[in-house]
Amino acid sequence: MDFLTVILGGLGVFLLGMKLLSDNLRSAAGDALRMILAKFTGGKLSSVGTGTVFTALVQSSSATTLAAIGFVSAGLLTFSQAVGVIFGANLGTTATSWLVATLGLRVSISAFAYPMVGIGALVTLLTKGRKSHFGAALAGFGLIFVGIDILQLGMADLADEIDLTAVDGEGLTGQLILIGIGFVMTVLMQSSSAAVATTLTALFAGAVDLPQAASLVIGQAVGTTVTAALAAIGASLAARRTAVAHILFNVITAVLALSVLPLFLMAHGAWVGGGRPLADATAIAIFHTAFKLLGVVVLLPVLEPFSRAVYKLVPGEEPQYAAGLDDNAAAVPAVGVEATRQALLQIYDGLLDMVEKVVQPGEEATRFNQIELDAIDLGLLRCREFLDRVQTDPDQHKDHRRHLNVLHALDHLERLHGRLASAPRSFRRLSGTQRLVDVVEVLDRLAVNAAGLADGSQSVEALQNEADRLTDAVQQLRHQLLQSSTTGEPSPGELDDLLEAIKWSDRVGYHLWRAGRYLAEPGTEDDAD
Repeated sequence: MDFLTVILGGLGVFLLGMKLLSDNLRSAAGDALRMILAKFTGGKLSSVGTGTVFTALVQSSSATTLAAIGFVSAGLLTFSQAVGVIFGANLGTTATSWLVATLGLRVSISAFAYPMVGIGALVTLLTKGRKSHFGAALAGFGLIFVGIDILQLGMADLADEIDLTAVDGEGLTGQLILIGIGFVMTVLMQSSSAAVATTLTALFAGAVDLPQAASLVIGQAVGTTVTAALAAIGASLAARRTAVAHILFNVITAVLALSVLPLFLMAHGAWVGGGRPLADATAIAIFHTAFKLLGVVVLLPVLEPFSRAVYKLVPGEEPQYAAGLDDNAAAVPAVGVEATRQALLQIYDGLLDMVEKVVQPGEEATRFNQIELDAIDLGLLRCREFLDRVQTDPDQHKDHRRHLNVLHALDHLERLHGRLASAPRSFRRLSGTQRLVDVVEVLDRLAVNAAGLADGSQSVEALQNEADRLTDAVQQLRHQLLQSSTTGEPSPGELDDLLEAIKWSDRVGYHLWRAGRYLAEPGTEDDAD
């Protein structure tokens, strides 16, 4: 049974290499992931293409899928666009098949894999930031091929020990049994890429034949649905819908693959024949890509009805604020930060509505709904808890700066919420009086400019100018009130009310300005608060 130890060791090295490659390429990409998905997912084809290319590059469909969930939650992608990205991510995973079939089984491992591991490890140890991540990714890439080499040794012995000829890869019963085996392989390995690599090395070693390998690959594709289903448990509504879309795509694609499998085997037999391991491995890579592509071709034209069907299968409405922030998206820091920024912009807009209600004169005009305040409070709490799970690398300066600025914005919005929740009755009572009219007018203009900043129609400079005017108006009024109080006008009680009102106005204006500045320009250098 030594061959089982060798197979387990090779599989472990392969999985370690995949993890190093995908995690470090994702970290090195940083904000590029957010920018690419935001820029190139406008249409159906571009969404699929972006998902395919990015998944093939970072060797992680999970990273692409999580980014799509985060963008849907943030409102940067429609659900249909996210589904297109998921279609592409499933297609992009077939790059591993080609990597194994064209390089892993053909090229001498010692010629390049071991030097890559050594060079990558040195770069990781001697550098920091993005270079260190690239070094670890290079080492991971080398380990993938080391793992394939070890797997080949184990599979050669497996072919002598285990006889699978009893399972007919060309009969429906046998195919279903093999699909089930492939499904279990992916579930146990938690990686369809590792399962496919194992199948290809087994095919190359003669442990399985071509029809059996084709059925195993179909099952391994379906096996990824278990991971998606587990990730959706307790997740946000957007994440659950995304998981269902992923599951439906793979199940439908598997049915299509099973239906065309006889044609594939017939075509391969007529074109190549049997008994050629390298040609058979390449044929499986072709088949893997072909049936995934077939699924995209069939489902992409009906993307909108498909998305509506997912909505019907997973009904429900999220709470008003920050409901789409999903823990899974926090695993991609750049996307997590941007999703939080978008949620905070929505909260900012809700708080601006409250400010405009408060500055209207009269008790009735300033009475806003406590339910709305509570909803915003819950949204702020969700943002805080979500950001606690997002970690950015200080060496990734742009990503880290955005993270810090979103934290600053959250802090100001929490303070602004607190000010509104405890708006002094003196302000409400005196907001229509002549003494406060200048302060109220400037505060109202500040809120209007802040709303324009949030929707992109106003600049940060315009908001800052209004904030400066408010500060000047508050200082001038305070000076006038203190000076006139020496003559007994206003009375001591009214003076206290007025001073409290203008102090409240000053702090509300300050938090409006600072929160708006950080939300509008999350990539700029942060200032001291």
